[in-house]
Amino acid sequence: MTERKPVGVGFESWVEQQIGAAVERGDFDDLPGAGKALPAGDDHEDWWVRSYARRQEVSAEVALPLPLWLRKEADEIDEHVRDLGTEQQVRAVAEDLNRRVAESWRRPAERGLFARRVDVEAVVQRWRESRPPPPPAVPEPRAEAGGSWWSRLRNLTNRSG
Repeated sequence: MTERKPVGVGFESWVEQQIGAAVERGDFDDLPGAGKALPAGDDHEDWWVRSYARRQEVSAEVALPLPLWLRKEADEIDEHVRDLGTEQQVRAVAEDLNRRVAESWRRPAERGLFARRVDVEAVVQRWRESRPPPPPAVPEPRAEAGGSWWSRLRNLTNRSG
């Protein structure tokens, strides 16, 4: 750990002294990439953040403002709920999104930048329509009208009972 900046010494000169001492000790020798040019960044001022995110395999969506993030999630909600098994799960996802949208309204945002709630019933309806049709019902085997005299007698007594 470095010592504290002495009183009366300017910050920049103190930092320069620290760097000079580290160079003399050899702290910067044999660093990876030593002697190589820095990678050329694009003209955007945050090129290094973008390259870091790319190396870390982080989606650029994490840099979106919250209202835009929620809009994107609302646009893709049908894909999010497609594989859910029950209507309750679909409703829970849509209601959770609406809850987060309502919370975002309480936070300051850029002018004109806001998210809208999704229509839960419309999401559920689209989910239902995307489901494969249920298999046809297998009819129950019916007892023959005639049957044995014993079953006919039992049916008569059950009806009158």
